[in-house]
Amino acid sequence: MKKASIYTLLFAGLFVFAIPCVRVYAQGNIHQQSTTYQWPDDPLVRAKLETWRDQKFGMIIHWGLYAVPGIIESWELCSEDWIGRDSTMAYEDYKKWYWGLNKQFNPVNFNPDQWAQAAKDAGMRYVVFTTKHHDGFNMFDTKQTDFKITNGPFANHPKANVAKYVFEAFRNQQMMIGAYFSKPDWHCEYYWWPRYATADRNVNYDIRKNQWRWNKYKEFTYNQIGELVNDYGKIDILWLDGGWVRPLETVNDEVRAWGAAIPAWSQDIDMPRIATMARKAQPGLLIVDRTVHGPYENYQTPEQSIPKQKLDHPWESCITLGYAWGYVPNDQYKSSAKVIHTLIEVVAKGGSLLLGVGPGTDGTFNAAQVERLKEVGAWLQSNGGAIYNTRTADYYYDTGSDTYFTTGKSNETFALVRLPEGKGIPTTVSWSGNIPRNGTRVKLLATGETVKWKKDGDKVVVTLPSSFLKKNKAYAALTFSFQK
Repeated sequence: MKKASIYTLLFAGLFVFAIPCVRVYAQGNIHQQSTTYQWPDDPLVRAKLETWRDQKFGMIIHWGLYAVPGIIESWELCSEDWIGRDSTMAYEDYKKWYWGLNKQFNPVNFNPDQWAQAAKDAGMRYVVFTTKHHDGFNMFDTKQTDFKITNGPFANHPKANVAKYVFEAFRNQQMMIGAYFSKPDWHCEYYWWPRYATADRNVNYDIRKNQWRWNKYKEFTYNQIGELVNDYGKIDILWLDGGWVRPLETVNDEVRAWGAAIPAWSQDIDMPRIATMARKAQPGLLIVDRTVHGPYENYQTPEQSIPKQKLDHPWESCITLGYAWGYVPNDQYKSSAKVIHTLIEVVAKGGSLLLGVGPGTDGTFNAAQVERLKEVGAWLQSNGGAIYNTRTADYYYDTGSDTYFTTGKSNETFALVRLPEGKGIPTTVSWSGNIPRNGTRVKLLATGETVKWKKDGDKVVVTLPSSFLKKNKAYAALTFSFQK
């Protein structure tokens, strides 16, 4: 077993989370946000994209071999300066040890219904599940390799084909389904050729001199994605990770700023061919080729961060509930108020929040994760009208009052006042900008009551009902609806 590690990733210029007393890695593995966006041409994709933009809140689940020792997902296999790994073990021995975890991974309590219920209770509307991370271990019954969950101690379990049952459980909760898939596969001999050392995250041979081998990898990738989109029911999102696997001509200053090595050859896996095949099986499928801006990045995915300003094209912040994507022992979970505050900021800026929750080795969420998600869901049950199905407001944030604004599809304005965590609820709240018209009713969404309000210079001052104050000693954020 390896020592467990929890990590926080830093992203300069964007809002990030950090906690003391955890191992902090460089940003070498963080996916930064593209600065350009291209709207899709396909009307079915455009329609599904608008449906997805209405959902606002989803869950991403990292679960694989890395859950057994409770370490940073896949990355300790990679030989790069920022990686933290036991320095007493030879690198080749480490890889053998890590890949040998497939003989130990036996999640006998695997309970996708619990996951889906926890997501439903949290008010989530979609899921993204890791069918394969960079380590190449498949959480579905692929026919392209034996390195998979259905070939090992879990093989005889009735739900051994994990991805199938995860997707079914979340579909049963009426959620949109996303399949995470890693474009790089460090276990595949056509990506990391055993003939050579594995210096970094990239393919470890010169593709220009070994075109046959790269073509084999392209076919391997195409066939695996083909299995997912043809054999696993309705899928709404193909969420492709590993943005360094891309055509060389798409490498720009954004990519160079990652600080990762960039080969002199193209790692082009032929996305047009993959997309055509995938959308034939799943019409309207959203494809998220992360950071590879263009026709196959249907929405952007800033990681562990929130953009500084609102964006009017589709995007999603991928942020963890704890401080690691997958399971690590003794992880520290963000408070429900912190998650709610983050959700409000993300949505007001035009995005969706994809919250990372990692199941344990046995295949279940722990009690603390479930409880935290329920707390978020309780707030959304009363205040979700200001979140779901909304779009940005022209004036989206009042700094002085920490109030964000969204716009409903009936042209109503929502004010979302974030309250300081750990303090009581004030008797009045106020904000500047987005002032209701004279005579307009202002409603407190939490109760549905019409509240008293008045103008005070360039501010609106709202008085909270005494009944609400008596019932609630603390509250993450107050939401109001009105016509401007």
